[in-house]
Amino acid sequence: MSAPPEAPGWDHAVRSAEYHRFDPERLRWILGKVQQWQPYVDGLLLDDIARVLDDYTPTEAEIDDSALRLRGHLMRLANLAVTSQVTEQDERVGDLVTLSRALRSEELPADHRRAVGHVRRMAWTTEELLERLVANQCLKEEP
Repeated sequence: MSAPPEAPGWDHAVRSAEYHRFDPERLRWILGKVQQWQPYVDGLLLDDIARVLDDYTPTEAEIDDSALRLRGHLMRLANLAVTSQVTEQDERVGDLVTLSRALRSEELPADHRRAVGHVRRMAWTTEELLERLVANQCLKEEP
């Protein structure tokens, strides 16, 4: 087998692209994934953080919704940190990913005051993880 051809402007060999044919079921699966995609940082993430960390104390009805939304944000940011390997470069990001997983897995306390505290810890962790990912150039600062 011969060596891959040299690409113009590259100082190392580049192999030719490989094309794969997908069956219709596999294409529907891929389309479903694309349609469900949500950006890592959007205005909603920042709004959700602000809503919880504001001077206003969320009601019991708002706490459940905020907890669910923050769990989703934490999951997406933690996955981004792990897949982009920032956790290996920045120890604090690794600690935040571990903390975010612990916070996400905890049940929301039944006591309203404790539930507010738990959701605020999730919001602080989300905000700090977002800041560390921006500092490590995984994300842009503005949504």
